[in-house]
Formats: sequence, C-alpha cells, structure tokens
Amino acid sequence: MEENTSNLDIAIETIPTISVDCVIFGYDANELKVLVRRETVPYEDKVYLEWKFPGNHVRKDEDIDATASRILKEQTGLENIFAKQFMVFSDPNRLKRRKQDYEWVKPRLQDDRVITVGFYSLVNLSDVDNSTIIEDAKWANAYENMVLMFDHSEIFDEALKKLRYDLLHEPLVFELLPEKFTLTQMQKLYEVIFNTTYDKRNYRRKVNKMAYLIPLDEIQTGVSHKPARLYSFDREMYEKTRTERFDFRM
Repeated sequence: MEENTSNLDIAIETIPTISVDCVIFGYDANELKVLVRRETVPYEDKVYLEWKFPGNHVRKDEDIDATASRILKEQTGLENIFAKQFMVFSDPNRLKRRKQDYEWVKPRLQDDRVITVGFYSLVNLSDVDNSTIIEDAKWANAYENMVLMFDHSEIFDEALKKLRYDLLHEPLVFELLPEKFTLTQMQKLYEVIFNTTYDKRNYRRKVNKMAYLIPLDEIQTGVSHKPARLYSFDREMYEKTRTERFDFRM
C-alpha cells in the first residue's frame, strides 16, 4: 500500500481487492539477488522490522501491467525493465498468516480479502544506479531464506520456479547479462539460478548451436586470468532463425 495515501484516496483511485506484488531478481558478482523493502511493524508493545516485496493496489484507470510498472518506478526507482506476470495469489487468508502483519495492514484495507497478481522482473545490477533505490529497500541474497510478510515467501518460491522454467524456454538470460559477455559468464548465471553445475564441454556444445550468440572481435580486459572472447545476443537474428521454442535444457 502507498504510505501517504488516505483511505478516501484509496477508495477513489484504486481497486481495494486487487493488488500487484513484484519480485525483482538481480544478478551481480555470481549471486542471484532479490529486492525487498523494509516495513516497521508495531505489535504488542514491540516494533518489528519486517520485509516484503514492493506492491500496491491496482488503480481504477490502469491495467495490471501499468500497475507493475508504476510500482517498480515509485517503490524502487527502476523503470523500463523486464517484467512478466506469473501467477495470481487468491488465498482468502493470505494477509492473515501472522497476526502482527495483519494488524499492521488492516487500517490500510478497504476489504479483508485482497487478491494479488505476481510479477517478476529481471535486472543486471551492474546497470542499476543504486542511488535511485528507495532507502527502505535492499538487495538480499535470493537463497537467504528470509522470513517475509504475508504470503510473500510463497510468492518468491513461485516466482523462482517460473523464472527457472522461462530461462529454459525463452532467451531471458540476456536480461541479466551485460551487453557483451563471455560464455563462462553465461554458464555461471545459469548455474547460480538453477543452483547446479554444468559440464563445460556439454554447455559449450549447446551454446555453439545458437546462431544468435554472436562472437565479437573483442576480449575481456582488466582480468587476472587469460582474457576470454566476448559475445553478444542478436535478438533480431533470434526472431528470424528460430524454428521452435528456445530450449536450454541440459
């Protein structure tokens, strides 16, 4: 919910029973990260620092995709990034998993039941200006097993499951890589997200069949090891040459 929006404004501008929550994945330094935002939750004479995903209600004058874009910009400072709807969460008691969370959110609600639409986003953290990220947000290790508010742990699990599926069938990996990358960087990214390791020869055999992976006449600079060749992804060639869905199953 927006922190400074009155109940009257909510009633006029938003649909009180439908919201959007955004799971924003980032990749940097061989780590998969996720953006969470902090909330201060007073309960029974104590104050808890809790974490949740950026989210808000759908406005009456916008579609779901527009809501996701607005949330990303308002609550994270990020815009024009990849975002994909992946699941609807409709448990009638999804806000009541823990009493302290429900007591915190109850004054902000027009209706006890809120159905939320989950989106996941992908960003290469080396391209992100972290000064635009709101002060109450942080990049957490995606495998840290943080305790999140409401049903947001379930939302994360489903987002990661969908991300893994999509990475095997769509060229989304290139949303997380720099414009120019090495095959080792690409392999490491897959390994981090799938929490596994690939045989280097099998991996190279697979990617060498991808005509849309373009070898450049450039090599890495500023590295202590033997510099590797750089590659780029040619989306136009991918659209022209694919005869079936992207398939990166090893």
